[in-house]
Amino acid sequence: MPKTKTQGFIFGLIMSYAMAYGMEVYNIAIKEGFNLNIGGFSTMTNNVFLDALIEASYMGLIVELFSSLFGNHLGASIAATHMDASKENPYLCQLMRQACTVMIMCPAMSLAASLLFNVILAHASIVNLPAIWVGTLIKNFPMAFFWNMFAAAPFTRWAFGRLFPQKG
Repeated sequence: MPKTKTQGFIFGLIMSYAMAYGMEVYNIAIKEGFNLNIGGFSTMTNNVFLDALIEASYMGLIVELFSSLFGNHLGASIAATHMDASKENPYLCQLMRQACTVMIMCPAMSLAASLLFNVILAHASIVNLPAIWVGTLIKNFPMAFFWNMFAAAPFTRWAFGRLFPQKG
């Protein structure tokens, strides 16, 4: 785990881009209708991955900005109200912090995505933003939770451990 501010920043970048890429693959596959095809997501094409890479290139920066400004802090604070890190299993504390961070970041990123992709780029009426945001949140929250728990966070810890091996 990060020991310095620089390491924390790098850890945050890896996590932000891991989350952004996974969520973009999911959302682009839905946007292109692969969830509706016979065979569902297993009929996806490689174009989904390239399109997701392009969108994740800038969405990852938004994730990093939001998580640095408020997401990580609020997630840790909420987790701390439910668990005493000095008495609990460290792994369970880590999972609780991840879950609480997703609880903060998913609504924030769903709002950002709703504004960017629906209102600004697709010219939807700003009046419909609350409904668009709720719909986006309902669609994204389960994926964000499970992607964070079982893919993005383990990948980030693995990659970070390769970049900054611990001594001893």
